[in-house]
Amino acid sequence: MVQGSVNLNTERGKEWLQDYVDNWVNFYQKQTDEGKVASYIPSLEHADPNALGISIIGKNGTIIRSGDTNVEFSIQSISKVLSFIVACMERGLTYVLQRVDVEPTGESFNSIMHLEINQPKKPFNPLVNSGAITVSSLLEGRTSDQKLEPLYQLLEKILGHRPEIDVDVYVSERDTSMRNRAIGYYLLEEGYLESDLSITLETYFKHCSLNVTLDDLAMIGLVLSNDGVHPNTDETLIPKQIARVAKSLMLTCGMYDASGKFASYVGIPAKSGVSGGILAVVPPRVRNQNLPFLEGCGIGVFGPALDKQGNSTAGIKLLRHIANQWDLSLF
Repeated sequence: MVQGSVNLNTERGKEWLQDYVDNWVNFYQKQTDEGKVASYIPSLEHADPNALGISIIGKNGTIIRSGDTNVEFSIQSISKVLSFIVACMERGLTYVLQRVDVEPTGESFNSIMHLEINQPKKPFNPLVNSGAITVSSLLEGRTSDQKLEPLYQLLEKILGHRPEIDVDVYVSERDTSMRNRAIGYYLLEEGYLESDLSITLETYFKHCSLNVTLDDLAMIGLVLSNDGVHPNTDETLIPKQIARVAKSLMLTCGMYDASGKFASYVGIPAKSGVSGGILAVVPPRVRNQNLPFLEGCGIGVFGPALDKQGNSTAGIKLLRHIANQWDLSLF
């Protein structure tokens, strides 16, 4: 896409961008039938499989929204990024990384196999279920609510409001997640959990059940794009080193066992969830062309029809198209 002489920071330029994004969303919305809504968490199977929406928030205040943007959905595995960040802020990056590694697994997000064959048997990274359960045990506090309070406070500073737990999703996950309980018992036997198993799992299920919007995801992405500094207040909410490690993990491990392909073809840090959400981070980049969001942006995508890896089918295609058209890739 060639911008020509259009000034993208003017109202005309923003309208021009809006039209492009609207056209792209309309095109990829027709491809949602290639995926299926998650059904192994019963409360998620009621989502509209044809939904697709995107929100993009730039550091300069530009906001582009298109498609199904007025919907709330549970954050699911995207919360693993946030729980990792909070654990590192509380316990220190070195301490946390002694208990979870930073390597991609190449296996399904809820696999237990890599725990059995790896030496030492610690989780490969904090963005798969075994790693996120371990991280949940590291959060300070005796109860799940105490453990999650710093996460709520961080989100409140980023978003300006405090997200609430979708109780139906939480109960659904709690009552059906036998695989996560099996992973938890394995981690407990290996000595990686630092809190009671029931409290650890309750914490994990709760932070996966937080309700968010596309604007919420885009704003989280924007703060990460800015190395943890909120662009509206200039307040450092996340230490730079922790923000950068989190982005590195998103790039290498954030899209389940499709992370390598996503990094190759899209080339930006991202984290998906089985509700259909994707959090994407576009850091500032140096380009000679007149391109959108050169100062960086955060992107939120929602498309509940998933591929076999558990990622939004149409959402990934939409992000790949935008990344190619706007030259968003880090590489």
